[in-house]
Amino acid sequence: WLLAGSEANASRFTGAALQWLAAFEAKYSRFLPGSLISRINAAAGGGPVAIDAETERIFSLCQELHFLTRGIFDPTSLPLLALWNWKANPPVVPDESKIESARALVGWRQVRRTPGTISLPRAGMGLDLGGMGKEYAVDQISQLARQCGLTGALVDFGADIRVFGTPPDGRPGWHVGLEDPRHPGTCWRGLAVHNASVATSGDYHRKFEIGGVRYGHILDPRTGRPVSNSVRAVSFLAPTCTQAGLLSTSAFVLGPEEGIRLLDATAGVAGAILTDSQIHCSRRFHEHVAS
Repeated sequence: WLLAGSEANASRFTGAALQWLAAFEAKYSRFLPGSLISRINAAAGGGPVAIDAETERIFSLCQELHFLTRGIFDPTSLPLLALWNWKANPPVVPDESKIESARALVGWRQVRRTPGTISLPRAGMGLDLGGMGKEYAVDQISQLARQCGLTGALVDFGADIRVFGTPPDGRPGWHVGLEDPRHPGTCWRGLAVHNASVATSGDYHRKFEIGGVRYGHILDPRTGRPVSNSVRAVSFLAPTCTQAGLLSTSAFVLGPEEGIRLLDATAGVAGAILTDSQIHCSRRFHEHVAS
């Protein structure tokens, strides 16, 4: 949704947004062989790769997010992501030795950064920005909308949302529904959101089961395994989508008790954690529930 003020503003924004997204994917997607991320991964164990100022800012943000999430967000988790391939047909639970070998290649602190370069010191290491790339893109597209003269917009990249201005019906806040992981396609609560972001992390769509055991796509880099703590979804409201997304995933990994403590200890955020049997809400969550 967008409030452009004029057809020219809408057209200018649409063209600029599509151009930015195409360039961002071409540069940072690990699935494209010619991307910068693929070139960095291909050089693992070798020399440094030159990066520009924009990429330096993104990796500096990765450093901040790694610290903020207590190491749960780790852009070097690619070896584990490749090992736990939930899309495989048939999916396979890796043995312990493979998990430990992959874990040894994971660790943001191993990455070597100098002004204008980055390198992965060990062969087999790899970067994946999937843990923050979509949320970062939502923030950048929202900023682009403002620059193009839009007076309001709801930017939604699949459960990662940022809004500004007023919605078309004139209400002071945008209404954002939170999907119920127990009944996908329905909402368990609605939030009134004003100049903020909402992000949801869950493993109820992307998963596989073997021998009656459920394996979700969200991994804990500390254990090298899919999270298994009864949490089904976490929704965070925060000033930026990048912050909301990373904190929601971190709370998912930490579990309901530690996740709520993370929520309550972080200024300017609110949220809820849904487990198999309960809903845990932060102290300020009720302030954002839509009437």
